[in-house]
Amino acid sequence: MGISRLRDFWRASKNLMIRIIIADDHDIVRQGLNQIVAGVPDMVVCGEAETAEEALGLVRTKPCDVLVLDITLPGKSGLEILKDLKQIRPDLPVLILSIHSEDEYAVRVLKAGAAGYMTKRAVAKDLITAIRKVVEGGKYISPAVAEKLAFSLSADVTKPPHETLSDREYQVMLMIAKGYSLAGIADELALSEKTISTYRARILEKMHMQKNAEIIRYALQNKLVD
Repeated sequence: MGISRLRDFWRASKNLMIRIIIADDHDIVRQGLNQIVAGVPDMVVCGEAETAEEALGLVRTKPCDVLVLDITLPGKSGLEILKDLKQIRPDLPVLILSIHSEDEYAVRVLKAGAAGYMTKRAVAKDLITAIRKVVEGGKYISPAVAEKLAFSLSADVTKPPHETLSDREYQVMLMIAKGYSLAGIADELALSEKTISTYRARILEKMHMQKNAEIIRYALQNKLVD
């Protein structure tokens, strides 16, 4: 038996379980995460949430050691939930698990207070490694994200246009850049089409643009989307 497995069994025997809350609106994703955790002796899923409100409610009422959070949830984005968590449990490590590439969100969520970021394409062993690292007080990021984060912190103080956007505006901008219609964005984010239209207007104003084609071109040139 390897050292890591011995450690797992030792923690489990001492009842030092790592308690995990999973927040993702896709049932199949939650089931998959549950199966991964079930194979680790010293980890347990103590709560599941489909919406931002459910996730925040669980954090308030359930003793837990880490929150594994999808960045896109109905009601509020993961970025907005991070801000709320700072008020509720500022010490709780949050591992963002997302379908979006690291280039799109990783730096922004780390600056917002997340303890780690990984995509849903990651393998199971990486997820377990990431959970352990953030629970122990560390940060989990790829070397590429570490380099990008270091560069952003040392870059000129003049912010690029997309850095002036709020978290929700940034999210909507990326979806526009990927070709989503306003109705499609509204459906995905569980918001009204009128609200999305308002976000679009703010994005165009802040970035000094007039149409979606300019948003798409900007996002591609700045490698914000694939």
